[in-house]
Amino acid sequence: MKLFFTIDFVFIHYLAPQKYFMEFAVCSVPAAPVRKRSSHKAEMVNQLLYGESMVILKAKHNWLKIQSMHDNYEGWLRNNLVTHIQGNLLDYSMVAGDLINTITVGETNMHLSMGYTLPGFSHGAGRIGELYYQFNGFSFNRNEIKPSGEMIRQLTMPWLNAPYLWGGRTPLGVDCSGFVQVIFKIMGLDLLRDAKLQAGQGMRVKSLKQAQCGDLAFFKNKKGRITHVGILLSPSQIIHASGKVRIDAIDEKGITNRDTGTRTHSLAVIRSYW
Repeated sequence: MKLFFTIDFVFIHYLAPQKYFMEFAVCSVPAAPVRKRSSHKAEMVNQLLYGESMVILKAKHNWLKIQSMHDNYEGWLRNNLVTHIQGNLLDYSMVAGDLINTITVGETNMHLSMGYTLPGFSHGAGRIGELYYQFNGFSFNRNEIKPSGEMIRQLTMPWLNAPYLWGGRTPLGVDCSGFVQVIFKIMGLDLLRDAKLQAGQGMRVKSLKQAQCGDLAFFKNKKGRITHVGILLSPSQIIHASGKVRIDAIDEKGITNRDTGTRTHSLAVIRSYW
């Protein structure tokens, strides 16, 4: 599960029957809303964080249809939220580790949340196209990290009480799969965007008793479809975004809300990723 920044990726789009602009861009704001259609009124289906790259599939007025390069997720965003780059082979190995981080872009500061990317970063500075930035905070090199239960706890606890937001990927608003995706991104593991897609990655864990901290538990609705995901802290506790990021009890049947004692989610499958 490595980054998708390859020439092969570009070549596939070049051969596609649709007319694609073979251009690349990088998110250059703290969090860019990605919408289902090219309208501010359209549903927000995702967010891209600062430094995350995309291929531009189509341009429409001031909107861009894009495909994010870390998970192939498609949607529409405004063109003033990105910086165009030449090629797609920047170094994306560095990510920020604190819950809230400050970088300096030109002469102004920008406040960014955990998990944003530091493209072309070295010795406290980096660049996105012609946009230069400085950062002196805490960062991770994704290529040097060994995921562990201890790291899971270190990364997830600061997110407690972050409100639920459909399509969100920041501590100011996050959905269940967005929360999981950002945490795993920091550890060098690139997951797909939606819970049902993430459930097709990794290796199946036979039972909850065999699960370890950092495994993902997936939950189904009445029709048997995967609709929710959370990160196991132990075989009896799970942290997940449901109303807010919270820790609840889990057993072989599913999640029980620790505040109300009611069953909220039905367990479908557990997957391990390292």
